[in-house]
Amino acid sequence: MVELNHWIETINRLPSHSMSVSTQVPSIDDLQTDARWQLVQRVLSSAPFQKSNRLRDLLQYIAEQTLHGNAHELTEQHIGNALFHKPSDYSPIEDSSVRVHVRQLRLKLHEYFHEAGRDEPIILDIPKGSYAPVFRPATQKAVPAPVVVPPNAVVSVGASSRGAFIPWLLCGLLAVACGLLAFRGTDLRTANAAHPPAALAWPFSQIFDTAHQTIIVVADSNYGMSRILARQPGSLDQYLRGESLQVPIVAKAGPADSRLSDYISKSTLTSFADVSDVVGLYKMAGALQSQVSVRYPRDLRTRELDHNNYIFIGSPGSNPWVTLLQDKLNFHESESVVGKSAKVFLNVKPLPGEQPQYTGLQLTGTMGEDYATISLLPNATHDGSVLALQGLQQEGTEAAGRFLTDDENRRQLMKALAISVPNGSSQEIWFEALIRSRAVSGAPSSTALVAVRRIQP
Repeated sequence: MVELNHWIETINRLPSHSMSVSTQVPSIDDLQTDARWQLVQRVLSSAPFQKSNRLRDLLQYIAEQTLHGNAHELTEQHIGNALFHKPSDYSPIEDSSVRVHVRQLRLKLHEYFHEAGRDEPIILDIPKGSYAPVFRPATQKAVPAPVVVPPNAVVSVGASSRGAFIPWLLCGLLAVACGLLAFRGTDLRTANAAHPPAALAWPFSQIFDTAHQTIIVVADSNYGMSRILARQPGSLDQYLRGESLQVPIVAKAGPADSRLSDYISKSTLTSFADVSDVVGLYKMAGALQSQVSVRYPRDLRTRELDHNNYIFIGSPGSNPWVTLLQDKLNFHESESVVGKSAKVFLNVKPLPGEQPQYTGLQLTGTMGEDYATISLLPNATHDGSVLALQGLQQEGTEAAGRFLTDDENRRQLMKALAISVPNGSSQEIWFEALIRSRAVSGAPSSTALVAVRRIQP
């Protein structure tokens, strides 16, 4: 038997000893005159909440439930069902969207009470480990919620299905690591929120700024796996409808195969390469980490791309959102037979000395050369930027992030583009670069600039 003795997720509930301004539960008629509810309305109408209807709805719902005495019902499962319209049997362990939005809500509340609401007599916060807001006098320190670990929390995998599930167990651990990274990033953003932003190095000065949120969209490892199992290239339209995630089951499939297919369709996993890139990108954001958040590609919608900065990690085979950029780029990912042939970057218009195509590793985890592109483009409405890190395999994707966060590599890139951009410059320069990496044991050991293009949007 293979056992997991530690659960990362905890049972979230409002602690009985949390302090509040009043213990009286108001009626529906009295709610409008309740000072706590009036505070909630001021928060909802403030600038930090104007760009996110989802966060507004979330705060209003959990505040109303708490003031009506239903704080004990505000679990992750309940919020997912009632507010996010998740199916009744959805798994919060596999779907982190509620946790992600609550983390963002904590950040927005911190921003409000340190800026527009700094003179409020009442403070509203959401203790870590809880989904119910706590109201307290501004002079009173917050009381942290206790962590409650479910007893006898053990997951067992039978020996007969051990081989099928171990890879997904490892992927799950990577997903947990990514979640912890995002949680750590939230703490860093909170700590730096009061500090003025320092001048950022180019091209990060174009992707991180005070006027926009920067959304990092990681790759969907399950999408890549389902493409291979289905032997179909997939598309963004299919992905958004969930069609390309429906892995076909062979005629003699057993219960374990069915569970594996269901897990691939519903879970949210990313790769270690993406975790590595997110760490580097957060570091380069500096004091502007308060403007950065991480999203899973399945939770993104097209309408959201108009007025923010975005960073897409992964090629079309793992992050279908980058297909929206392909008509503006020179290097296009291609794959003859999905899952069986090595991916290549096609060089649409080769310059002298360049190859017509660049072939990467056939499988991630092997030794050899892999390729990646780094591209920076304006967003759909030209009021923000989109950075894309596309590797043919995970090694290439990680190499692209390493290349861009290295000072000397950025100087080489600027020289190749014939530009000179001082730190903090608002000058807009759009480009595409092809990167070669040498991979050993699943990780890039070196990177080199192969080709560049200036892009005229």
